[in-house]
Amino acid sequence: MYAMLCGVITEERKQKIESILDLRTDRFIPVIENIHKAQNASAVLRTCDCLGIQEVRIVENNNKFSTTDDISLGADKWLNIRKYGVIDKYARVSANVPENGKSNIEQCFDDLRKEGYKIIATMPYKNDIDLQDIDVTQKAAIVFGSEVDGISQQAIDNADCFMKIPMYGFTESFNISVAAAVTLHYLTDKMRKQSDDWHLPEEKRLDTLIKWALQSITSKEKIEREFISRILIAK
Repeated sequence: MYAMLCGVITEERKQKIESILDLRTDRFIPVIENIHKAQNASAVLRTCDCLGIQEVRIVENNNKFSTTDDISLGADKWLNIRKYGVIDKYARVSANVPENGKSNIEQCFDDLRKEGYKIIATMPYKNDIDLQDIDVTQKAAIVFGSEVDGISQQAIDNADCFMKIPMYGFTESFNISVAAAVTLHYLTDKMRKQSDDWHLPEEKRLDTLIKWALQSITSKEKIEREFISRILIAK
């Protein structure tokens, strides 16, 4: 499939896609819970793309996740986004009442643990650890809460551990988009310096290549004609 798509996109575009993919990682997955300001949501996605973070989980409770193009700059097109909440093409569970009786955040955490991720909630709490003390050689999902209420009680009850960002001012809290940027930049930078096995696994890499190649094609009709013609030639 990817080889076929390479016959449609330019060589320059192909090289750019592959070079960027070489820098992508799924070592850390941000979990964005119940965020309601589109500019903050957009900023987080843009940060993930710029830092080479490929996977994002979005949990919607009573706030629908939305973005603004002038801030995100289309970053969501290049990320693998999975939503828990409102039913759409990314959804895994229905809004607030999953069929298995679990909440959106519980279902999200369950799925992440099955993939081998440790759940780290970003908030000061008993027995919390500093950002600098997170083990960057291990897979971790970093949970960021809403602008007003922070992380939900369900997320607190189901997290594996808690992390705080050292701060030295009067306000003692970062905006959600800033907290995500500071945390994810520190973790990915340290990861790249201390380990060499952080790249995407081969299967996920191929899926992402295909997705990005399709995103790079301006005319859907063109690729459909190319696909049909190659099938006919193969026969």
